[in-house]
Amino acid sequence: MSSPQWKNFQPPSQPSTTPSYQRSPSFSKTANNQDNSNMSSSTCSSSSSGLREAGIVEKLLHSYGFIQCSERQARLFFHFSQFSGKIEHLKIGDSVEYEMTYDRRTGKPIASSVTKISSEALSHEVLSDYRVSGFVTTEISDGSEGRVAYENRGECFFLPYTKDDLEYSNQHLKAKDKVAFHIATDKKSGNLRARKVRLEKAQPVRYQGVVCALKETFGFIERADVVKEIFFHSSECKEFRNLDLGADVEFSIQTRNNKEVAVNVTCLPSGTVVFEDIDSEETIGRVIDPIDRCQGRQQNDPLSGKIQYHFGGSDVDLPFGDKDPLGDFTLQRGDWVRFKVATDRRDNLQRATNIEILDESFLVSGEQREQGIISNLKESFGFIKCANRDSCVYFRFSELLNPDNPVQVQDEVEFTVTKDPVSSGRSHAIRIKQLPSGTVCLNSLEGNSGTGQSIGIVEKTPSNQWSSKSPSKGDSVPSCTNGIISFYKNGEKEIIHYQLKDCDSQNQPRSGDKVEFTINTSKVNNQKIANDVKVVSRQVKNGFRYAHRGFIAALKDSFGFIETEDHKSEVFFHFSVFDGNPSHLELGQEVGYGVTHKGGKQSAECVRKLAPGSIPAEEIYPEILNGTVYRTLRCFNPEQEEYSGLIALNNADEDGDINVGQPTLYPFGITSLYDKHDMLQKGDVVQFQIGIAKATEQEQAMNIKAVRTRHQSIVEAIRGSFGFLAHEVDGKKLFFHMSEVRDGMTLQTGDKVDFVVVHNQRTGRSSACNVVKTCDSLPSQRPERLISRLRIISDEGIGPRVIVVRQPKGPDGTTGFKTFHQTAQDQSTVATSKSLELSISKINSPPKIINTVVEIMPNVINGLNCNGTTELGDIGMTAVNILT
Repeated sequence: MSSPQWKNFQPPSQPSTTPSYQRSPSFSKTANNQDNSNMSSSTCSSSSSGLREAGIVEKLLHSYGFIQCSERQARLFFHFSQFSGKIEHLKIGDSVEYEMTYDRRTGKPIASSVTKISSEALSHEVLSDYRVSGFVTTEISDGSEGRVAYENRGECFFLPYTKDDLEYSNQHLKAKDKVAFHIATDKKSGNLRARKVRLEKAQPVRYQGVVCALKETFGFIERADVVKEIFFHSSECKEFRNLDLGADVEFSIQTRNNKEVAVNVTCLPSGTVVFEDIDSEETIGRVIDPIDRCQGRQQNDPLSGKIQYHFGGSDVDLPFGDKDPLGDFTLQRGDWVRFKVATDRRDNLQRATNIEILDESFLVSGEQREQGIISNLKESFGFIKCANRDSCVYFRFSELLNPDNPVQVQDEVEFTVTKDPVSSGRSHAIRIKQLPSGTVCLNSLEGNSGTGQSIGIVEKTPSNQWSSKSPSKGDSVPSCTNGIISFYKNGEKEIIHYQLKDCDSQNQPRSGDKVEFTINTSKVNNQKIANDVKVVSRQVKNGFRYAHRGFIAALKDSFGFIETEDHKSEVFFHFSVFDGNPSHLELGQEVGYGVTHKGGKQSAECVRKLAPGSIPAEEIYPEILNGTVYRTLRCFNPEQEEYSGLIALNNADEDGDINVGQPTLYPFGITSLYDKHDMLQKGDVVQFQIGIAKATEQEQAMNIKAVRTRHQSIVEAIRGSFGFLAHEVDGKKLFFHMSEVRDGMTLQTGDKVDFVVVHNQRTGRSSACNVVKTCDSLPSQRPERLISRLRIISDEGIGPRVIVVRQPKGPDGTTGFKTFHQTAQDQSTVATSKSLELSISKINSPPKIINTVVEIMPNVINGLNCNGTTELGDIGMTAVNILT
C-alpha cells in the first residue's frame, strides 16, 4: 500500500498492548468461509466507526480487490472473505457498500462487510430536477467530446457531453440540432456537464446536386455527395417551371414509401455544385476501346470507352463516356487523342474528358479519307457533294471535329464515308474536318471556241427546298437538285445541268433568263455541267419570262392548275400570281406563265390571260366516233399519276358487234371536252372526234361529249354554294354544286331542273352535273297536315266560335303590314270582299254556315272571276244563295 493517496492519512493510534499476532493477517486458502470470516475479523480493528460508505470496484485479483471510494480520493483494500455473496457475481465497475476499518497488522484502512448495491444508488453527481433546452454546437467526432449550449438569464453556457450521455445511443446529433438535457454537478469538483441528452428537433441536412432529368410534374437530381440520382416532385420546388437541365440545386431528403425523395428544392447560382476536378495539363493517349454507337445511350455502362496512356513508366487505362469528347463525333480504335484527366469528388474515380482527335490519327488509321463541298444545310444535318462520288453524302452536325466552328454552304471538308449503323443500306460521312478554301476541285474546265464561255437560256431552275427532317432510309440525296440550261453548239440544241452553288447567290437566274456559263466535266462520271452561271439579261416581269403557255384545267377556292401546251402535264398556280381578277378565269382559257420550282415541284408564276387563238388549235377530222373513257383526267381523279386522259375507241364490225381485243386509245385534255364542266369518269360512254395537236403532231380526242341520261327533279334545298335535289340516289338526296348550274341561272327552292347524274369513282358519291333550270318554283301550297288540322277544328261543334267581322289592315289600308302596289284587279277584289261581308251580315244563319262561308270566301271570289265593282250586286246575291 504505497499509494501516495495515503501519505497524509494518519490512522488512529493502536494500543501498544495489542499482540502482534492480532495485527498480522493470516489467510488460508483451504479454510472454509466461516474460518476465513473469523480470521478476517480478527485482522480488523475493533475500533470501527460503524459508518457505511459507497464505492466502485476498481480491481479484482486472485483473492482480494480494491474499491475506489466515492466520498474521498482514496481506494481501499478488501478481501473476498469480506464480501457478502458469491464472489463470482462481483465485477469491476460494480457499485458496493462497505465499512471502513483498519488493518491490525499495518494500521492501514481497509474495507469490510462489502455488499453489492445498484449503480443508481451510487452517484458522485447531482442531476437537475428539470430538463434544459439548448442546441448542439460541436459534434462528437473521433472520440472527442461534444458540446451543447443553453441560455440562462441572458448568458450562454456551454456543457460537454459524450456518447454515454445520450439518452438513446442510436441517435446522431449534428450541429444546430435542438436538444434537451439534465445538468449534472460533480460533488467533488463542482464541474458541470450535460447528461441524458435527447434530440428535440433535428436540423434538416441540406444536400446539393444538378438536375439531370425533367418531366412535366417531376424530375431527377444527380447528387453531389454520392454517385446516385434522387427523385423530386414539382410541388417540392417553387421554381419548377423555370428549372432547366443542368441547374444547380439544394435539397433535403425524406423517406416516403421506403424510398428517398428530395424535398424543399431550391436553386443555387450556376457553378456552385462541382462534381469533379479537371487537371489543367493535357495528356496524349490512344483509344483502345471506343464506344459502341449501335447501343448509343441505352448501354448499361455510362463509361464504356477506354483510353490508354503512359504515366510513371507504365500504361494506364482511363474510361470515358459519350459526353467526354468535345463533339459527338465517332472515335475509332487506335485513334490518337488529346484529353484531360477528371477526378470525381464523390468516389475519386478518374476518367478522360475534353477528348479531341489528333491529325496523326488519320495517317496511321489507314482509313480512306474523301473530300467534298457542303451543298446544303438544315437544322441538324446536311449533304456533302463528293469529289469522287456521283451522289451527295448525308452527314450530321455532331460529326464535325471542331463543333465551335460551324460549317457553311460551299465550305470544303475532308471526311470518311461509312455505313450507317442505325439504317442499313445507307452511307453517311463521319469525322468531318474543315479544309482551306481552294483545296477541293470537283470538275475540270472544258473550253468552248477558245473562250471557255457559253450563252444559253434557263429551262428549269434547281430545287433549293429540302425537307426539315432527316431523309428516310435508302434516300441519301433529295431529288430535283439540278437545273437545266439549253444552248446551241455547232448549230445543234443541247442541254446542260447546273446546280445552285454554281450561281451568283445575289443574282440567281430564273426560268427563261439568258445566262453565261462555263462548261466543266465532272471527274466522277465525265458528265458535263455548267459552272459560274451568270445572268446576262432578264427583261421579264419579276424575273420571270412568259415562256410557257397552257390552259386552265381546274379552279379551286384559292388556287388552280394549268394544263401544259402539249396536254401531258399540269402546273400548280396560286391566285396571288395571276395578273388580274381570278374570278374572271374560266376552264379551258389560254394563259401564259413562267415556271419556278418549290419543294421539288413546279409551280407557275406571273400567270396572265392570252388572247383566244394564241395557241394554235388542233386540226379536227369531221368523223364522229363512239368510245368509252378508259382513263379520266387527273383533275377529276387526283389519285392517278398520269395527267392526261384516254378514250378507248369502240371498234364495231358490219353487224354492229364490238370487236374484243386491244382497244385503240386516244389521249385528251381539258380542251378536248366539248363542255369543260363535264366531269368525265372511267367507263362513261362518249362521242368524239380525232384531232392533230400542233405542238406534238399526235392524234388526240377532241369535242368529247358524254352520252348520258338526263333527269328532271325539283330543288329540295339551297345551302350557300351547293344544294340538294328531290331526286334520290342510294336513298339520299342528290347533291349539286352551284358551279354546275348552266347559263348563270339562280336557283331557288322548288325550281324544276334538268340534270345528269355523275358517279365519282374516287369518292364513291353521286352528284348532279349540267344542271339546267326548266321552270320557276310553284306557289307554295298549304301543307296537307295543316289543312287536316283546320278541318278537325271546323267540324268540332263544342265551344265558342270566332267570326271574322273585319280583315286586318296595315297602315296604308292594305290587308297586311307589307307595302305593295295594288292593281285594279286587287282593288276590285277588296271591294268584292267587303260586299260579301255586308251581305253575309244581313243573313240570319247559323254560326256554322257563316264560318264555312268565311273560310271559302277567297275561293268564291276567284271562282266568280270578278272584274270590277259593277258586279258587286250579283256577287252578293250569289253569296246569299250559297248560304240559303
